[in-house]
Amino acid sequence: MNSVEIKKLKTDFLIIGAGAAGCFAAYEAKKLNPNMDILMVEKAHIDRSGCLAAGINALNAYVTPGNTLESFVDYIKKDSMDLIREDLVYTIAKEVNKVADILEKWGLPIPKDENGKPIVRGRGSIVVQGERIKPIIAQAVKRELKDKILNRVVVTNLIVSKNKVCGAFAFGLRDKKIYVIEAKAVLVATGGASGIYKPNNEGQARHKTWYSPFNTGAGYAIGIRAGAEMTTFEMRYVSMRIKDLMAPTGAVAQGVKAKQVNALGERYLEERYSKYGGHGMSTPMRLWATLQENIEGRGPCYLDTTHLNKEQSEKLKAYYLHMTPGLTLYWAARGTTPNTDPPEIVGTEPFIVGGHAQAGYWVDINRMSTIENLYAAGDVAGGAPKKYVPGAAVEGMIVARHVVSRFKSIDEPTVAEKDIKDEIQRVFSLLDMRKEVVLPDELELRMQKIMDEYAGGISSNYVLNEQKLTKARKYIKDLKKESKSLFGNNFHELMKCHEVIDRLDVAQVLIEHLIYRKETRWPVYQSRADYPERDDKNWLKFVNSIYDQNSDVIKIIERECKPLDKKLIEV
Repeated sequence: MNSVEIKKLKTDFLIIGAGAAGCFAAYEAKKLNPNMDILMVEKAHIDRSGCLAAGINALNAYVTPGNTLESFVDYIKKDSMDLIREDLVYTIAKEVNKVADILEKWGLPIPKDENGKPIVRGRGSIVVQGERIKPIIAQAVKRELKDKILNRVVVTNLIVSKNKVCGAFAFGLRDKKIYVIEAKAVLVATGGASGIYKPNNEGQARHKTWYSPFNTGAGYAIGIRAGAEMTTFEMRYVSMRIKDLMAPTGAVAQGVKAKQVNALGERYLEERYSKYGGHGMSTPMRLWATLQENIEGRGPCYLDTTHLNKEQSEKLKAYYLHMTPGLTLYWAARGTTPNTDPPEIVGTEPFIVGGHAQAGYWVDINRMSTIENLYAAGDVAGGAPKKYVPGAAVEGMIVARHVVSRFKSIDEPTVAEKDIKDEIQRVFSLLDMRKEVVLPDELELRMQKIMDEYAGGISSNYVLNEQKLTKARKYIKDLKKESKSLFGNNFHELMKCHEVIDRLDVAQVLIEHLIYRKETRWPVYQSRADYPERDDKNWLKFVNSIYDQNSDVIKIIERECKPLDKKLIEV
């Protein structure tokens, strides 16, 4: 630990995370002010990092023909049971189509119809050939930032003084240096949190998940520890996916109009759940209906692809080559095709993610958090669900404009030597061998078991109640104490140790949110057995929290759900 080299850096704008939000923030800031010094820090490598690493086959946030900005907001509001930040969603809607144009200009293939328009796949979705979307975005950003990208560098904490962010601490996985990065403004754009709950697939296949297994909640955790206000963690995201492969269902459900059927061949959404909207049900309700079919003995459930002809089957297999080729290989290995072997559907483990649900930092219209000069965009920014890739990119651009407009007026950051010393001790003491040590994989498995059994995981059909959540609160606090004994043999294991620590901090906040909301607003995402009804009279509001690291106490704050005021959102 004593031999660790400290490398001090200084920048105008620090971007943590090289996904869509971070990359578009860097691109926009450089376009507006080429002389601004920007530094991007990425835990993996910008070329293939994060959620986009394996590619995508659609842009799922797009104002399609016949829709308006207002209908875009209304759809997301309805799908999220009327509780969203309408101001944030509206500002996203204004620019999602612009993001598609930029991506196409950079080289992303976007197929067109006979009229030269993007091919619409669903209400707010267009088809793309996106296996290489991440390298395409990365190439555009590397042209702008050149050598100002630190790959394989892990951010461990924000540097905050008097409720103003001053930069961040990090360490290099390859060069084994600790970085002290001073910055006038900081954007957290690291993605959400997977791995908090026990996954569908275990053992050697445990990383076969829907959400990137390497998005470990670090962006949330550094904000939580810094005292930033967080929102709506209780709206977890449970995704309906193709069993075992965890492949997305959109290309089947929307691309070839496949209906959900049970083992009896019944179109159960229309036939049994019509009072909830039938096939037009909200996203969580469609998953809830599928869960009920399995509980009541009519499962497993499928996406019915038996109506496809040979040409349509081949087209569907080609779709998945851009995102989840494992499904195409599955059909090939079995010697079957989509029209003879319809894919079985299940729910995933819960994830904490602000781009599909809305857990994240509580931000203003410019995406600044409650800590001055600290911004959040993409999956870590709360209040705006269903933003997907285009919405995350829009938020990054919004941040960039605000930072550029005011960075000259921001005071120069200063970092106290004591803070540096304390962080070095916190981070690197885990490399010291002690009498009693805990390995990160062991602690992670125990955390996942606790969250699965007591905080509404797969084994309990996602159902929550006060008694189990109270146990989860106690057991996670116990694990946090044990995390002080974590041990890593090398820098890769050191990273894994801190990933577990970050997940525990996220889990602790999540549990408090789940306990506090005494209703069921989002079935499956947040199903309370002891409060099974939706209660707009008392709970049409945001549940927010602030963590005090010194006292280890989480303070809950209620925030009003406000209607859209267009006068306030011209950014």
